[in-house]
Amino acid sequence: MTLDDVRFNERGLVPVVMQDARTGEVLTLAWANREALEKTLATGFAHFYSRSRQKLWKKGEESGNLQEVVEVTLDCDGDAVLYKVIPHGPACHTGKHSCFHNPIETKTELPTDLGEVTARVFATIESRLRELPEGSYVAKLHKAGLDRILKKIAEEAGEVILAAKNQNKDELRWEAADLYFHLLLTLAELGLTPEDLAAELKRRHQPKTSNQSR
Repeated sequence: MTLDDVRFNERGLVPVVMQDARTGEVLTLAWANREALEKTLATGFAHFYSRSRQKLWKKGEESGNLQEVVEVTLDCDGDAVLYKVIPHGPACHTGKHSCFHNPIETKTELPTDLGEVTARVFATIESRLRELPEGSYVAKLHKAGLDRILKKIAEEAGEVILAAKNQNKDELRWEAADLYFHLLLTLAELGLTPEDLAAELKRRHQPKTSNQSR
């Protein structure tokens, strides 16, 4: 596929969905013209076309929340594009991770319990490691090798330290989530699970018996 296969509308635009390459979460929906797609492919960062300002713009150029593109995919009809990205900060101008944070009405709530979320994320990681789909962030790190994954652990740990040092709760929450994700990936790479981690924590926090206290 090339840009010649993209079916732009009468205004020369095509809708672009931006998705977190690591988690699969949809981050935003925007529009791009041919120049924006060319810029995205050439630079590796998300570019769009602003219909209100009628100009090309780079996502995060003002806020600093750049979106690093790891794959650009065209849908089966050729009239919609997908950017799979590694977010460097929130995708939404409100500061939220995703623009899609206003549920209209749902019958079941998405889990906020850490254990449930961990189970879902870990299951996705295991699936990516089994299938190694093209464009998957997990598959990309897996193919790069354990040393690359461990380097990411060190990088994210450093970001956590800086966020905590600056007493920035929003950044700390964001960076801690990144560190946790890469920790889960490391566990999966080495054949461990969150349950193994839970068992170790439980063992450490079990009340000491009278024999142990002597």
